[in-house]
Parts: sequence; C-alpha cells; structure tokens
Amino acid sequence: MARILVVDDEIGIRELLSEILYDEGHTVQLAENAAQAREARLRGRPDLVLLDIWMPDTDGVSLLKEWASQGLLDMPVVMMSGHATVDTAVEATRIGAVDFLEKPITMQRLLKTVASGLERTVAPKALSAAARPVVQGGDRRPETAIMAPGMAPAMAVPEVEQDESQLGSISLDLPLREARDEFERIYFEYHLRRENHSMTRVSERTGLERTHLYRKLKQLGIDSSRKRNQS
Repeated sequence: MARILVVDDEIGIRELLSEILYDEGHTVQLAENAAQAREARLRGRPDLVLLDIWMPDTDGVSLLKEWASQGLLDMPVVMMSGHATVDTAVEATRIGAVDFLEKPITMQRLLKTVASGLERTVAPKALSAAARPVVQGGDRRPETAIMAPGMAPAMAVPEVEQDESQLGSISLDLPLREARDEFERIYFEYHLRRENHSMTRVSERTGLERTHLYRKLKQLGIDSSRKRNQS
C-alpha cells in the first residue's frame, strides 16, 4: 500500500484516479494546483506523484523543476497531459520524471504505470548538505538517503512503540485485504479518538478529503454519522 499524490486541476480526473487507486489499496492525497502540491510535499514525501502538466497557476514542468532545484525530487513522478508535445515529455523526463501518461487515461495503463513507478528508486540530483530541505511541521520522517555507488545500505532499526492491545488483534493468517481492512479500521478509529471525532481534523491528519474519508469509514463499517454530530 503506497501513498500517492495526485495533482490535477480537473476535479473529474482527480476523483477518477483516486477511486481507482483507493480500490487498489493505496492512500491518495489530492491537490488541484501547484500550491497545494507544494504543501503536500512539504508535509511528507509521497511514494509516487501523478502530476498534470497544464495547470492554471504553475504548470507541472515548472513545479518539477522547482522540486529538483530544491532537492525535493526524490520520489518517482509520472507526468499527465492530453495536449503535451513530445518535446514537453522529453523535457520532463530530462528533469527527472519517470514516465508519462496521456489523457484520457485507461485503468489498465494507469495501474501498470503506477506499479512500474513504485518500483523505481529516485535520488535527488546535486543535493548538498547545505541545500537539504528542512522538515517542517509534525512530519519528522527522514528523507531518502543518498549513497555512493557500490555502498551497501546500512540496516536501520526503527524505534517503534507497538500497542500490542491493538495491533495484536490483527491475525497475520488473514488474507491480505482482510488484514489491511482491519488495520485501517484501527487506524481511523485511533485518529477519530485522538481528534475528538472532528472530521475536519481527521481529514487533515490522514491526508484524505472529507468525501473520501466518509466513504472509507462507511466501507470499514465505522459509523460516520454517529461521529459527525460530535465534530
């Protein structure tokens, strides 16, 4: 299950892509312009970005250049457009995009491109120690490390405090989809309690738009109508 950022100014495209990706088990963040995409990227590194080229404020190629210049282009980015020229696609690839999707996007092509993109490892170009981005806000996860050729990655031991009373209830013998649903149920119930059942704050905390959050809660059997009157 990956975290995917979809950046497109057309609401129909955003909703279509998010529905398909949600059904595949991914967590989806949505941005309708470059400003929202910048905010989402600064909150945390997505596993993959689907980035539209033609947008009203800042076009996708310009945003791609901006991320590259700031050392933030350390995740695979797939460009999307229905009107881009070959030169535009080549330029985006030169900057650092890993693939290109031509609209209208078929489900088969989308899933194949996403799967291929998630297998790619992308390191930011010319990212010096002085130019490394400062992590702001509550996200303190380390960015992808840059290693010299031939250097074996060190095994990092994450410091995780596991609540056995919760996670211990998930049987690893369950089929993957059932185990994932059980984890997501625990995850969303935890955030509902943590945010005092405020759907707005839960939406911000989990990175889901309210519409998709309500749909996810309904899918998991969590009574969103009961929680909503406590917001």
